[in-house]
Amino acid sequence: MNMNNKNWVSVWGNAVSIAEHHPEAYAKYITLRYPVYIPFDGDTLRFTFDNYCGSEAVTVTRATVSAATSPVYEKMPLACPCKKETICDITFSKNESVTMEAHQTAVSDPVSFPVKKGMTLTVSLYFADFTLMQSAVLVTGPLSKGFFSLGDQTHADALPMDTTKTTNWFYFLSNIELMTAEENHTVICYGDSITAGAWPDYLTLLARQNPDNHTAFIRRATSGSRVLRQYECITYDSYGLKGTNRFPHEIPTTGADTVIIQQGINDIIHPIGIETNPFRPMSDLPTAKELIDGYRYYIEEAKKLHLKVYMGTLLPIFGWRTYATFRDDLRNELNAWIRSAKEIDGCIDFDLALRGSENPSAFREGFDSGDHLHPSSKAYQAMAECAYEVLRK
Repeated sequence: MNMNNKNWVSVWGNAVSIAEHHPEAYAKYITLRYPVYIPFDGDTLRFTFDNYCGSEAVTVTRATVSAATSPVYEKMPLACPCKKETICDITFSKNESVTMEAHQTAVSDPVSFPVKKGMTLTVSLYFADFTLMQSAVLVTGPLSKGFFSLGDQTHADALPMDTTKTTNWFYFLSNIELMTAEENHTVICYGDSITAGAWPDYLTLLARQNPDNHTAFIRRATSGSRVLRQYECITYDSYGLKGTNRFPHEIPTTGADTVIIQQGINDIIHPIGIETNPFRPMSDLPTAKELIDGYRYYIEEAKKLHLKVYMGTLLPIFGWRTYATFRDDLRNELNAWIRSAKEIDGCIDFDLALRGSENPSAFREGFDSGDHLHPSSKAYQAMAECAYEVLRK
């Protein structure tokens, strides 16, 4: 690997959405710690914190990075231990704290921190004063773990067991860049709860098996989000922003040359009529043309950034609580367009990989998580294998 020619490449990332509303919306005197898998060798890190979906200013009192003692893809102890001698402060214009106004981001100073492929880092954020915990995203998978602990634990080698809990909410931390060899690059996985699920993590683990891997897979996904609509009520605003608000903010990513788009099912299944739910009118149901126009917006925006565009077909929904034949017909019409679209660089046929042989509107046996919408762990692995095979070719 030629480290003489280097550039910044994003090696970890998440979308920023809106945390679910709870009466205890504020937190103080709390540390968040996130273990992060590193796919490449490199020597310098840079961190982006994002308050894009926040409604008031947020101050990160202190932040650190360190080398974890356990790989993130194994069973991570509740203490999330790190090597104390590696703990390094993250600064912002040489200051240890940073304040982000509502809808603003903060990028750290470069941090000299040599890393090796396969390392796990821990990133710790401390909030001393009352902080609106709003700008966040919920994601799951073998590489997507988090912890919160009382007090300032940014320089602790292990979190105290009795005041620590796990979390799958990722607050404020939205991107990590690494100064690495120029042949390394990033693929963005963009979508809704299907992509907030485990398949991007399994894709990373598949790539990890390749000794010549030069690709980082990062996730930009928010559960419940739609291409064409967003909710303006606190009941559902955690489902995230619509595509024209999300895509231009999330997709510009250092080192990225490809985006995989897998979204649209929520546009189809959410509308049920105001007589049943006042926030979900049937007028929100799009036509196939309207959704395809939304996809074309994504494609045009991605091409402006010189990204290759792959699209994933929409998964089976038979048995989902709002299932109806007209919804499945719309899903199939969109999948037919995705499979034949000339505007994209390739189709990843997730639907074909996961659907049943006897009833193609349903998941095949063992691939349904139980709600008839989200894949099982086995199915998420099959999605990763499907995507990896297409990209590998």
